[in-house]
Amino acid sequence: MTHPFLILQWLVEKLHFNFGEHVTYTWFVMLVLIVLSWATTRGLKMVPAGVQNVMEVFIDGLENFVEETMGPKGKAYFPLIATIALFILVSNLMALIPGFYPPTANLNTNFAMALTVFVMTHIVGIKEHGFGYLKHFMGPVLALAPLMFIIEIIGHLARPVSLSLRLFGNMYGHEIVLMIFLMLVPFLLPVPMMIMGVLVALIQTFVFTLLAMIYIAGAIEEAH
Repeated sequence: MTHPFLILQWLVEKLHFNFGEHVTYTWFVMLVLIVLSWATTRGLKMVPAGVQNVMEVFIDGLENFVEETMGPKGKAYFPLIATIALFILVSNLMALIPGFYPPTANLNTNFAMALTVFVMTHIVGIKEHGFGYLKHFMGPVLALAPLMFIIEIIGHLARPVSLSLRLFGNMYGHEIVLMIFLMLVPFLLPVPMMIMGVLVALIQTFVFTLLAMIYIAGAIEEAH
């Protein structure tokens, strides 16, 4: 996919740096989140207003969602879940700004996040259950344990692939469609696509975050 003009990529080329566009805009999203965090916490008030109010609503809602999905033990993993959710949301919404490229439209970015969730899932499982974590891969019937073990391994290995491709396909497809409309009819017609883009950004953030929580919660619970 070739953008007609990318602001940060133009700046990087002028500075003679050889970064991929997804890396450049990943750093930009990180900078946005750092600035947003600073703006939220620099003057905390008992009665929130402005940026603090928006962020408190988001964080409180996400914290309740994590506890409902993962149970009381899920609170320990809230920082990871919140970081992933905020990064994906800001990255997805960046697709709606002309001259900016969403890092989530690149498979490398998404696979890095999915791999983080995959590794964390099994770290949590071993931490919670020790060697008993292997029971999660054996199935309910002992006689079928060897077959179930192979099936479970394949299923777990497929998780980062499915997480990556789902987010990549939706964001990459939206980028292509939006660029086509912007080039063909630069006025009015792209507006409905941009409105739909906000919905896509929210849904994809929700799906990735929900699946990450379900995978980690599955490693926390006892095997039956």
